[in-house]
Amino acid sequence: MLAPEQGCIELDALLTAVVELDEQGCVRNINTAAEHCLATARDRARGVQFEDFENLPEVLIQALIATASDQRSRHLRECKMAGGWYGCNLQAVSGQGVLLEFHDLKWQRQQNDLQQRELQTGMMDLLRRNLGHEIRNPLGGIRGAAQMIAAEMNGSELGALAELIMREVDRVDELLARFGQPELERLPLDLHYVLSEAAVLVRTESAESVQIVQDYDPSIPQISADGSALRQLFLNLARNALQAGATEITLRSRVEHDSALLQPDISSVVRLDVEDNGCGVPENLRGLLFLPLVTGRRDGTGLGLALAQQIAAAHDGLLSYESREPGSRFTLRLPLERNLG
Repeated sequence: MLAPEQGCIELDALLTAVVELDEQGCVRNINTAAEHCLATARDRARGVQFEDFENLPEVLIQALIATASDQRSRHLRECKMAGGWYGCNLQAVSGQGVLLEFHDLKWQRQQNDLQQRELQTGMMDLLRRNLGHEIRNPLGGIRGAAQMIAAEMNGSELGALAELIMREVDRVDELLARFGQPELERLPLDLHYVLSEAAVLVRTESAESVQIVQDYDPSIPQISADGSALRQLFLNLARNALQAGATEITLRSRVEHDSALLQPDISSVVRLDVEDNGCGVPENLRGLLFLPLVTGRRDGTGLGLALAQQIAAAHDGLLSYESREPGSRFTLRLPLERNLG
């Protein structure tokens, strides 16, 4: 293995977290990424028995003991570390100790979420085309008949009703045309104002039976976004929490600098969490949650979360889900640095 002063710079160039242990299981060296993974400074970690770090998962400790004993490499798919969720490779180095390499799963999960968003967008487009074909044709017949009645009964009560039918048919036709393709009116927007509006509405709808915690980062600036569309998204998530039996909902805003959404002209994203302590989402639905017509409720349409994801995508953002014990966390990530001019 590399000596601390020799290998430090090379290890720091890696994006993965690397921990070098000696034959006694003490930390010989860690890189910068590992400082975040273990939530400790390099100087404090050196010489410490690795098993003495707080909150290490038992599966990692057992794998480390086994690797040091039989000198066989191992891979752990998921480990909950201080810095988040990681995959871990353990490799025994003969006569020198064990090398641990942690791969941050956040990027992998976000990439999977982005791929699912693309799939969902394609399904929404297919659904929209099918709806147009299957529903618009009979709508045309209904409108034509109503138009004939309106012409025959001009000025009468039946004529007025026929005109009402025509207006409603036109409204449904417009909804079909816009389905899955939200048209945004981007204006400078205070995200916390929109979240607070949603909080007031949900608290009123629940007759004050739900506690809403608002935990905002006041340094987050305005972004260019459609306030009405985002209000609809947050209301959808909060109402879902109510229907899941939540007694507490947390609305949180933070800034992230290491998101998979980052593009060359964007250095950070705003992360907006909607957390609840309800009954959560059934495990068999979690991977399909944002696909159209997928619902766990008998009276659900399966369109609310699909449309919410479409609103996020129209803002170049991403909506994701994470299970909690108890409850759920929905996270909306939006590009933060945009030209508001």
